[in-house]
Amino acid sequence: MKKKYENEFLVNESIKYPKVRLINSLGEQLGIYSSNEALILASEKGLDLVLISNKSEPPVCKIIDYGKYKFSQEKKAKEAKKKQHNTTLKEVKMRYKIEEHDYQVRISQALRFLQSGDKVKATIILKGREIQHTSLAVELLKKMANDLKDISMVQQIPTKDGRSIIMILNPNKKT
Repeated sequence: MKKKYENEFLVNESIKYPKVRLINSLGEQLGIYSSNEALILASEKGLDLVLISNKSEPPVCKIIDYGKYKFSQEKKAKEAKKKQHNTTLKEVKMRYKIEEHDYQVRISQALRFLQSGDKVKATIILKGREIQHTSLAVELLKKMANDLKDISMVQQIPTKDGRSIIMILNPNKKT
């Protein structure tokens, strides 16, 4: 077999090590062979000689069907990527003079974001003379953190950022 694949693994003739540790397709060790002998054994079985690990001494090669091996590696990588969740920062904005119903709407938005695994940035915007009442805004953010304490934890305590006060909530690990 004169196949040569252009991927991250060395295959067949591209393996230039003088001696390799050989493993068959069932995972059993066959012993230490020269690269040429290992390539002949692989071609007799109609399979490829693939370098699995070059870190050990001698390097480890396996006799397998490289096409199937490559496909299974790509499939594993896709599955791992599907299970991965990138955390994003979602924002919930409000004023400190908020009515109870509007506050409950913001709480339900934050709850939904936290349950989906995202961080929540709660922002209270201060306009005009409201800047004098930052303590009321901080109290509102603390109340929000207290209402969401079952599902989240405070990553950043309420801090002033220009004309707004922000707080960041992280979802709990168990959710």
